[in-house]
Amino acid sequence: PPSSQNNEQGSTLRDLLTTTAGKLRLGSTDAGIAFAPVYSTGTASGKSGRTMPNILDDIIASVVENKIPPNRAPKINVKSEIKEEPKDDKKSIQDDCSKRYSDIQYSWICDKHVLWLRDHKNTNNWKLFKECWKQGRPVLVSGMHKKMNFSLWKAESISLDFGNQQADILNCKDSIISNTNVKEFWDGFEDVSKRQKVKNGETALLKLKDWPSGEDFKAMMPARYEDLLKSLPLPEYCSPEGKLNLASHLPGFFVRPDLGPRLCSAYGVAATKDHDIGTTNLHIEVSDVVNILVYVGIAKGNGVLSKSGVLKKLEEEDLDDLLRKRLKDSSELPGALWHIYAGKDADKIREFLQKIAKEQGLEVLPEHDPIRDQSWYVNKKLRQRLFEEYGVKTCTVIQFLGDAIILPAGALHQV
Repeated sequence: PPSSQNNEQGSTLRDLLTTTAGKLRLGSTDAGIAFAPVYSTGTASGKSGRTMPNILDDIIASVVENKIPPNRAPKINVKSEIKEEPKDDKKSIQDDCSKRYSDIQYSWICDKHVLWLRDHKNTNNWKLFKECWKQGRPVLVSGMHKKMNFSLWKAESISLDFGNQQADILNCKDSIISNTNVKEFWDGFEDVSKRQKVKNGETALLKLKDWPSGEDFKAMMPARYEDLLKSLPLPEYCSPEGKLNLASHLPGFFVRPDLGPRLCSAYGVAATKDHDIGTTNLHIEVSDVVNILVYVGIAKGNGVLSKSGVLKKLEEEDLDDLLRKRLKDSSELPGALWHIYAGKDADKIREFLQKIAKEQGLEVLPEHDPIRDQSWYVNKKLRQRLFEEYGVKTCTVIQFLGDAIILPAGALHQV
């Protein structure tokens, strides 16, 4: 569109060429690409000046006729900028990694979609991580709790230090938020008899919502903040001062997302009658996320499932063989069940959830976005339908004590 009408960059090829080419001058030292000027000379309203051509042919002809000389910056080869993934991309990456990173203990899980780094102490982990991160894949690093001061993260320790604080507590089943004393939440963390009851007498599934977070975390819990920072996996990427942590090196005038840290604490679903609900509904984060499981409580009382019962429930999931093997290891303590989806599947999942909402007689407003609103926990039956009807497969990960799950921005997940 003519600049007098609209300054926004257009979305068509004509608009793109017009708006881009019009900003460059042939012979300009800062014009490093092969766009010649496409101004046409003439008179407008009796005045001499330059006007932007409105015909695509004029633009292309002008670009072709005014090629940048050999001593100028070389012309960009568009084909070289568009790289198609190899047909068997996963296999090629794995074969290449097995040769180049033989000194690193790692495995591929979830149908080769997630990289599992098994030795958190290996200082070369970041090199393999980089290869995986370029593909936009989640990464699991185990054993992080071995670097931490475990006594700081026990439920009773946090309750003792901060029980008098007020915080928002979310009832995960009905999404009702209440502001209450933190001690009330922690008292019921491992003792089901001390948990809140809902109207029908059922035990409430509560979550302490992002408390504390960011600067509050650092101010309230300095010892825990320092313990967390020194224990972060892949510090080159995850540490606030990491040399490959992009956010750490952005100029101050950029508006940054809340990078935390934040403490996320929730009861398990084992004590509830409905096991088709989650503590974190399906959603997307705007930045990369590292989530470390620092403590797992064993709930008891009121007929709650025993540890063996919980393990049996987890075994009913669509699990990778390596995860099943970890479940049988008595030294491992499972604490959270994750379902992860690639960002490229967001539109399909959104369409699927809107379809399910209509089937259930729910009102679907034009401005309603089931992912943005975090209004769905996709249960096992729906996950199966999602695969059968849209071809979207769920990546199921069990997070054990000390596991760090690193997710790229845009990856959908629920817990």
